[in-house]
Amino acid sequence: KKTVYKSVCLSLALLVAVTVFQRSLTPSQFLQAPPPPTLEPQKAQKPSGRLVNPNSFWRNPKDAVAPTPVASRGPQTWDVNATNCSANINLTHQPWFQGLEPHFRQFLSYRHCRYFPMLLNHPEKCHGDVYLLVVVKSVITQHDRREAIRQTWGREQGVAGPGRGAVRTLFLLGTASKQEERAHYQQLLTYEDRLYGDILQWDFLDSFFNLTLKEIHFLKWFDIYCPQAHFIFKGDDDVFVSPTNLLEFLADRQPQEDLLVGDVLQHARPIRKKDNKYYIPGALYGKASYPPYAGGGGFLMTGRLARRLRHACDTLELYPIDDVFLGMCLEVLGVQPTAHEGFKTFGISRNRNSRMNKEPCFFRSMLVVHKVLPAELLAMWGLVHGNLTCARRLQVL
Repeated sequence: KKTVYKSVCLSLALLVAVTVFQRSLTPSQFLQAPPPPTLEPQKAQKPSGRLVNPNSFWRNPKDAVAPTPVASRGPQTWDVNATNCSANINLTHQPWFQGLEPHFRQFLSYRHCRYFPMLLNHPEKCHGDVYLLVVVKSVITQHDRREAIRQTWGREQGVAGPGRGAVRTLFLLGTASKQEERAHYQQLLTYEDRLYGDILQWDFLDSFFNLTLKEIHFLKWFDIYCPQAHFIFKGDDDVFVSPTNLLEFLADRQPQEDLLVGDVLQHARPIRKKDNKYYIPGALYGKASYPPYAGGGGFLMTGRLARRLRHACDTLELYPIDDVFLGMCLEVLGVQPTAHEGFKTFGISRNRNSRMNKEPCFFRSMLVVHKVLPAELLAMWGLVHGNLTCARRLQVL
């Protein structure tokens, strides 16, 4: 009897345990192994440098299929494929709009067209550990500037130093601004990209006002394809850069910081003189001064801040001056840009005739010097990296 009693109790206990265990797991959980980890976006995306749809100027993202959110991130590939964008006719009959210059009327009419298809793309640039991503704004006709940069400060490095990842370089372009030049220059650019594989191109016209488009397109591209990169240097194609000094500066910085450092302008006022390149009418910006911003000739920022800026920029209307627009985005985030004496976005001396602007000992101590053409860049690079002896070193690091 004792044996039978123990068997019954043991059977009841076993039945209760199996019931509890089954209720705690769904049948699929019980029968299947855990799913494999999802591939990172840069590994899932097939590298491509091919040319796609090089036709029109304005593009409209309204027909693009909305991507499925993945872990609170946006699309995992470039998702804009629409081919047209119409003007905002609601503005045309307003008196203040009619009083603007033609190029401002065009800008405002198409300001709602934010994102355009990609023509050339290289997501493979961000495979692996990228310590510093060097990004250069250029235009399709300035091949000589890109070539000089590839031979000097834009040269890639497999390792940036002990414990650091790679240094990669990319050029940001739109399409040729003149219709009659577009097909010819596009063929040349495609060939250049086949040689070097370092060009990102979108289907909007390269113009002064469209530099802001270039800014937001890069930030979106970075968020999709390169979110793991630690730091970004972003600059123009007419600057002298010291990669050694940049890396030395970054040695004490953490990629988790909200850092943007450059030649910072405080309390800059909108220019109201119509003959000035940076003229802004009061109807477009009515405040007395701009928020603090770093000169667009060259600045450094962390990858974390770049990802935050991408989403902040999407909350603002586009502004025709790209570095001011980025300052507005920083203001949305509550981030102050950091000033550094080694960034000279107006030349070492604002007096173009100053001998300081041609002195290699000054260049050797700087991080970025703006307004340097290809022949000057190649010559200065040779001097700075040759047998240069300086009486004293300017300490700016």
